[in-house]
Amino acid sequence: MAGLSPTLALGPVRLTVGDVRGAQAFYERVVGLRPIGEPGDDGTVRLGTDGEPLVELVGDASAPARARRSSGLFHLALLVPDRVSLARALRRVVAGGWRLDGASDHLVSEALYLSDSEGNGIEIYRDRPREQWGRRDGEIEMATLPLDLEDLVRELPSEPEEDDGMPAGTRLGHVHLQVAELAAAEAFYAGALGFDVTVRSYPGALFLAAGGYHHHVGLNTWASAGGPPHDPAARGLRDVAVVLPSAAERDAVAARVAEAGYAVARDDATGDALATDPFGIVVRLRAAAAS
Repeated sequence: MAGLSPTLALGPVRLTVGDVRGAQAFYERVVGLRPIGEPGDDGTVRLGTDGEPLVELVGDASAPARARRSSGLFHLALLVPDRVSLARALRRVVAGGWRLDGASDHLVSEALYLSDSEGNGIEIYRDRPREQWGRRDGEIEMATLPLDLEDLVRELPSEPEEDDGMPAGTRLGHVHLQVAELAAAEAFYAGALGFDVTVRSYPGALFLAAGGYHHHVGLNTWASAGGPPHDPAARGLRDVAVVLPSAAERDAVAARVAEAGYAVARDDATGDALATDPFGIVVRLRAAAAS
């Protein structure tokens, strides 16, 4: 089976939120993203950097809360270009009056964790250089160790500086999903979509990527094993985009997913293919020229 292009990208992640103005204020003030263009005809707010959206917010005050233990978003992960940018992100979270949910050293990366104003998980992280990534038993070596926040803060300039928000080069590094069962998830994300499994030894989780990255997709069953499927009408994740280099590759991947027996629809407005995983989560397959 052909794998995925090593030059693929992720994003944006689309979220349904009950209070779109409140969520937008959070992503601007606490995360440091900026509005991209005007809201869409349906009121969708796009936020990102470099003119490219990373998060899209669709307001629906009538949407029900996500069911406990259901499949869906665990966190979206914003990758900043360097360690000082991560330190600035920490300062921005604190200045915005928000609290972290955690902070970890994953060996391949250093990460800050928080939840947005509607409870959606967010990771902000920086990668260590690839030559520093270890390998063990054929896998990229990852762990969850405490991150030294005091050491991180020492990256900040000694002189006061204006906060310009997330820096150029920030992108959606990966998306982490919670699912009901890992074997079915692997069959879809590796067997049908074509991601490579990079780490399977992490308890209750699976990590997959293209191009030798540590992971573009994380999957876990920590709070969702055997739980209900994702409800597309509920608050939370609407879909996540996988951006492929060409329309030909998008269509080839969509055909492969359909041949494997999964539902694939077409978004007539964008040309994107919408592939639904075994848990009801929609992966939007997009050609780079249309992103």
